[in-house]
Amino acid sequence: MTGNNQQPEANQEQKLDNIKELGQLEIPAYKSDIHCLTITGQIEGHMVLPPQNKTTKYEHVIPQLIAVEENPNIKGLLILLNTVGGDVEAGLAIAEAIASMTKPTVSIVLGGGHSIGVSIAVAADYSLIAPSATMTIHPVRLSGLILSVPQTYEYLDKMQDRVVRFVVEHSRISEEQFRELMFRTGDLARDIGTVLVGKDAVDYGLIDQVGGVAEALRKLGEMKNSEGMMQ
Repeated sequence: MTGNNQQPEANQEQKLDNIKELGQLEIPAYKSDIHCLTITGQIEGHMVLPPQNKTTKYEHVIPQLIAVEENPNIKGLLILLNTVGGDVEAGLAIAEAIASMTKPTVSIVLGGGHSIGVSIAVAADYSLIAPSATMTIHPVRLSGLILSVPQTYEYLDKMQDRVVRFVVEHSRISEEQFRELMFRTGDLARDIGTVLVGKDAVDYGLIDQVGGVAEALRKLGEMKNSEGMMQ
């Protein structure tokens, strides 16, 4: 009797959790061979951000990527991006991990893929951007107290070179064009940099295609099939 009573209570708790977390009673049961990774809010690195900030923690993302790479039942990775950027080294770590995967990877920028989010977007084998989504390209900056000494400038310069080199190697944009967008004045209020909207990112060679979730899944399916034929 006790066991029978516990089962309905457990089901009720599960339904309440679904409503609280996802806004719906039941989650459609479908076993897919595609893993969906979402990178939203601010990418959190070595410093813990305030609790009111929506963050993506790199120490949570990288183990997921390792699990996807090792799992034989997962045939492809879809990366959904809506991020303002964040910690440069954490973002580069995620981007490098994605770029080094052997399984097909497709990224799609929904809403925004700003700052170091650009590196993560181009790290995938194929990248898409929604027509209304934006990407902000600007120089590397530090927040907080910094020492105004030559070593600080050299550190920033080297970090910036790492970002530029990665983006250029994983997209069709040239280094000269990317740096020109990065240091362009007038496109950002009280700042330097450039905002690219949808098709602009494709025209510059940063992103491969304008499209949505359907196009991203279709492309990932094609890549899975072609890889299966090669094997």
